[in-house]
Amino acid sequence: MRTALVIGTGLIGTSAALALSQRGVTVHLADHDPEQARTAAALGAGTDEVPEGPVDLAIVAAPPAHVADVLADAMGRGLARGYVDVASVKGGPRRELLARGLDLAAYIGTHPMSGREKSGPLAASADLFEGRPWVLTPTRDTDTEVLNLALELVSHCRAVPVVMDADAHDRAVALVSHMPHLVSSLVAARLENAEEAAVRLCGQGIRDVTRIAASDPAMWIDILSANPGPVADLLTDVAADLEETVRALRALQSSDEDKRREGTTGIQDVLRRGNAGQVRVPGKHGSAPRVYETVAVLIDDQPGQLARIFADAGRAGVNIEDVRIEHATGQQAGLVQLMVEPKAVPVLVAALRERGWAIRQ
Repeated sequence: MRTALVIGTGLIGTSAALALSQRGVTVHLADHDPEQARTAAALGAGTDEVPEGPVDLAIVAAPPAHVADVLADAMGRGLARGYVDVASVKGGPRRELLARGLDLAAYIGTHPMSGREKSGPLAASADLFEGRPWVLTPTRDTDTEVLNLALELVSHCRAVPVVMDADAHDRAVALVSHMPHLVSSLVAARLENAEEAAVRLCGQGIRDVTRIAASDPAMWIDILSANPGPVADLLTDVAADLEETVRALRALQSSDEDKRREGTTGIQDVLRRGNAGQVRVPGKHGSAPRVYETVAVLIDDQPGQLARIFADAGRAGVNIEDVRIEHATGQQAGLVQLMVEPKAVPVLVAALRERGWAIRQ
């Protein structure tokens, strides 16, 4: 791939353009808002000048509701040898294109499984997709050259290609992305009118659950409008689970011992199923999940503290597998939770204590 045209210079489009530009591809940028395309160009994502002729690959990074229109226009104008989109829903756009009678040999739907809560070109990053799955949905009609161009795009972005059927993809993202976002929003909505004294008690748990609820509502309306059926089906199942859980909790309030026992069993079942589902979430680099132990270190909220901890761990020969930070309420301090291999715990604890760090047992 020598040339590309990115149509839509938001977070995903600009990030892809940055990655391609860094790998020597000449990238042209287009957007319904010319100012946004100019911003992306100023960031080094490419040029907002119109290409002189067909490019190797056109990448449509428009909202799902507009993907088919943008693709049909680009294909009708012969802007590229191959066409991909990066929308989060795959079945609908393809069916719309087929209904318009377009030859889809030059098109393949794709979806990079990466993003941020922020949107727009200023939130973009060339390494946004690094190590992340990038779904490709070819069909028997897909031209081999176009599939290879899509694979080259994924490679330039340092992502991991995953081939799926379009409708299977839509059901999968409903489960692992779209439904969880709505559940996160529902939990966060409970905080909107909560008493300030209660909100001040928020810890890492509520931050973890509500983090993705900070995303742009307009963007999510576009996404959910393109995949409402699978998401509604999943939420129906969640609603049934919630009803059972409510009944179990009410039973725990009963003075009848048998009802309390039934309530306990019901809650245990929910928690057990949660455990069983959570362990299926892939671990580092998409591998099987590993069990790590946590070393908790008290730190002041001062510049360089994290760098010192990581450096001290490195001197001790300990690899930090993951890290979380819990900030203390009303204090300039926090708790850094270092996840390490179990056998590394005593080595790390001894090394950090020797260097003056306070370890929380």
